[in-house]
Amino acid sequence: MSVSEQDEKLTGVQPEEVSLGELLAKRAAELVLEKKCEQVKILDLRGLTSVTDFFVIATADSERKAKAAAEHLNEELKADNERPLHIEGMDTMHWILLDYVNVVVHIFMPDERRFYDLESLWSDAPVTMVN
Repeated sequence: MSVSEQDEKLTGVQPEEVSLGELLAKRAAELVLEKKCEQVKILDLRGLTSVTDFFVIATADSERKAKAAAEHLNEELKADNERPLHIEGMDTMHWILLDYVNVVVHIFMPDERRFYDLESLWSDAPVTMVN
């Protein structure tokens, strides 16, 4: 049995069904959860925009948690040879954006997440809650 057949047997998903962007989005979501972010969601934007394939949206309840989550994400993904094209918001920590081209990670403070409400702006996107 080949590795891809073993993977399909274990996960029920054929390897070609899962994109690299989707894997990166799931990895990013797991990493921000490790730093105690909450309400972590993955929005699948494929077919809705050409800007990116996925948004990962998370809430940090303090600037310290937001900074820790962003730094942890950046360091761990660098170890996986993934580097962001652009990072914004590290100066204020209220909305940190890490752009990995196919995946854009948004780490919000609660008030900013409610105000910008990306989930409503992209309400047509399939959403995956990550716990």
